[in-house]
Amino acid sequence: MKIRQRSFFDEESRMEKLSKIGDSLEILNKVINWEMFRDILKKAVVRKENTRKGGRTSYDVVMMFKILVLQRLYNLSDDQTEYQINDRRSFMRFLGLELCDSVPDAKTIWKFRNDLAQTNAMEELFCLFDKILESEGLITHKGTIIDATFVDVPRQRNRRDENDKIKNGEIPEEWEKPENAAKKAQKDTDARWAKKNNETHFGYKDHVKCDAESKLITNYGITDAALHDSQRCIDLLEETDKVVYADSAYSSSEIEENLPKDCISKICEKGYRNHPLTEEQQKSNNEKSKIRCRVEHIFGFMTNSMNGIRIRSIGLDRAWFNIGLMNLVYNFCRYEFLKRASA
Repeated sequence: MKIRQRSFFDEESRMEKLSKIGDSLEILNKVINWEMFRDILKKAVVRKENTRKGGRTSYDVVMMFKILVLQRLYNLSDDQTEYQINDRRSFMRFLGLELCDSVPDAKTIWKFRNDLAQTNAMEELFCLFDKILESEGLITHKGTIIDATFVDVPRQRNRRDENDKIKNGEIPEEWEKPENAAKKAQKDTDARWAKKNNETHFGYKDHVKCDAESKLITNYGITDAALHDSQRCIDLLEETDKVVYADSAYSSSEIEENLPKDCISKICEKGYRNHPLTEEQQKSNNEKSKIRCRVEHIFGFMTNSMNGIRIRSIGLDRAWFNIGLMNLVYNFCRYEFLKRASA
């Protein structure tokens, strides 16, 4: 086999080929102005420069945020994120790194994400991008859809008595012992078990509100998995919502009475034992479901294109950040699609 000598332009030619084939990360870079998030990120992260001789300066906050976007988009662990950035030229181009640049290690990525999770930075980032979507007319408010999905976390192997105490908001006495400090740190006492359609889940719920026309997420809330879907419905709605769509799980007089003023309810009706839905009600539900089902496209994208609706963190505070990041990254991808479709 003839050995071809490497030329000066080989790397450039390879990247041009990736662009020609279609690099989704390159397209995402073109449509999103990442610099808009800099001020929020800088305020949220306490940057302590290492002034000692030979010390390494902190990594750029926008680049670190883009690493978290990559991590959520491909659902990678911290170690895999570090490896893939070093291994993939497309990842390096997305982050603006060259082969001569150093790549943040797994612990640095974890610390940056943990620092953000201890603030309300994710809510600010989400709201900022939401304003951009509003300003470009992508959120129409002609229809609003409410729904929730399970977000699984690593399952806990506790004894029955330990689970009983956790349900009551208590911490098992054995975990409080100094020698069990490491064990306690790995226990998620905020997550809960839930069962639906013969499927068992352990973790949290992502309650989302989306625009019916664009399928962009406009608001969200996080609870444990055991809480019923309808319990966060009113909290997500605003006065700007004109029509609300939801499945029959949200059918209740309490929700109907507390809808925003002038908001029309398109919530599917529910049948009961000995009181089944009439033919007219079934027909009405079918018409509503043609719009309501669009929210399932969001969860389908997260399941397939984002490699699963699950997180690896422990505790509700980190779950708020990671699930919020999942919703924001979905909006990034949906925004890129809408811009490409309009072009």
